[in-house]
Amino acid sequence: MSRPHEPVPLPVWQRFLAEHATGDVLSGRVVDVVPFGAFVDVGDGIHGLIHVSEWVTPIETGSTVSVRINSVDTEGRRMSLTPA
Repeated sequence: MSRPHEPVPLPVWQRFLAEHATGDVLSGRVVDVVPFGAFVDVGDGIHGLIHVSEWVTPIETGSTVSVRINSVDTEGRRMSLTPA
């Protein structure tokens, strides 16, 4: 599994993009909470960020959350999430 701040291998990222799109709702596990948000693993070590301004309720490391893909940076292999 990659660390929250490192992109996953390109083939894993490409497979994820082939199966998911902006607006999709996924279930994930919070892997890291930082001052600006929370990183959520949505599968295969792929992490997206819920910005702190999007939090509706407190988020804790290890909790399972339902998230919506808000935007995707394909070149940077990053994704913005919002609570669903």
